[in-house]
Amino acid sequence: MIVVFDAKCLLCNGWVQFLLKHDRKGVFQFASIQGTAGQELLAKAGLQVEGLQTLLLVDGPNTWQHTSAIFRVLGGLGWPWKAAWLGWLVPAPLRDAMYRWIARNRYWLFGRSEVCLMPPADFKARFLN
Repeated sequence: MIVVFDAKCLLCNGWVQFLLKHDRKGVFQFASIQGTAGQELLAKAGLQVEGLQTLLLVDGPNTWQHTSAIFRVLGGLGWPWKAAWLGWLVPAPLRDAMYRWIARNRYWLFGRSEVCLMPPADFKARFLN
């Protein structure tokens, strides 16, 4: 599975760091929206980098966005993170509206890096260019 994320967003980078720490099986790969692989995956999903308000999870031909992507990623980490699936009980329009508000304001709320952060050397193979 590939997580497509904004490498300039400090919240997004924190999410990737969290996943690297807790993905003990090495299930996830990562592609930044600033890189060629990330842009190709976004295009295949019908998304554009400009104004993007979601992370994208790609698993073969299937893609997920917003909270659906987050719940699937957390489910892929196993227990105790799999318990986040209880979030499915909250109606999608409500949880995705909150997600989009945070995504729109992510730089203001969490900060922005002017350069894409480099992956740690021991995880470099899990990052697509």
